[in-house]
Amino acid sequence: MDKPPTSAPSAVPRPGEGKRGTEGYIAYLLRQAAAAARLATERALADLGATPPQFMVLTMLEAYPGASGAEVARLAQLTPQTVNLIIRNLERAGAVAKTAHPGHGRVLQLRVTESGRALLAACKERAGSVNQRLSAGLSPAEEAMVRAWLVRVAVELQ
Repeated sequence: MDKPPTSAPSAVPRPGEGKRGTEGYIAYLLRQAAAAARLATERALADLGATPPQFMVLTMLEAYPGASGAEVARLAQLTPQTVNLIIRNLERAGAVAKTAHPGHGRVLQLRVTESGRALLAACKERAGSVNQRLSAGLSPAEEAMVRAWLVRVAVELQ
């Protein structure tokens, strides 16, 4: 009897191999690492009913209370449309509240509610475990160097 044909091995290397490894372009490697970190964060937050973009919006609102939707979009590196949808969902869940800006009636200021702070605390704990995985094996000096390099890249390529 003939054997069924076997599929040829995939030519696509796994992360860490070939151009997906140290031979790859730095910008590609940053994107690959960001995608892996986002997936790990999605998995860590899933049972909380939160997404990484919601976590980012809550984080920015905690750091910058009273920010407008447009300001949060810039801070969280999301489109204004995406932030509007996230804010709507967080507001519906009771995690975020809107108030009119005292000097600009059409501008709405956003703040994290008590419920939102509880959700954010749970998200921070989960995201902290992802951060620990990201920095595993790095000395404090190496981690500081990686952080400084990432900030420098973001600033210089603006």
